[in-house]
Amino acid sequence: MESELYSFQDTQKEIVKIKNELLNDQSEQTVVKIMKHRMLEQMEHITDAIENVVGQLPQEKQKLIKLRYWTRPQLLTWDGVAIELDVGRATAIRWRDEIVIEIAKKIGWR
Repeated sequence: MESELYSFQDTQKEIVKIKNELLNDQSEQTVVKIMKHRMLEQMEHITDAIENVVGQLPQEKQKLIKLRYWTRPQLLTWDGVAIELDVGRATAIRWRDEIVIEIAKKIGWR
C-alpha cells in the first residue's frame, strides 16, 4: 500500500498517458486495448481511493502524506517527518498505519 502512496503522482501521470493512447491510437490490437483499459481502471480505482482518504484527513495528517510520500527528492526520515509535524516518531508512524489501512479498505485490499 505504501508503494501506491509513493507512486501516486507517477500513477496519475500514467493514467493520463494511457487515456491519451487509448483515445489516439486507432491501430492498436483489441487485446492490448483491453489490457490497457483494465490497467487504467485499476490505477484509477487506487488513485481515487488515495485522493478520497487523504482529502478527508485532518491537515496534520495530510502534511504527513505530503512530507513522507509526495515530496521529491525524499530527504526526511520518519524522525524528520515527526519533527516537522511536532509529534513523536511513534505517533507519526501510527498515523501512517491508520491511513494505509483506510486506503487499503477503500480499495478493497483488506
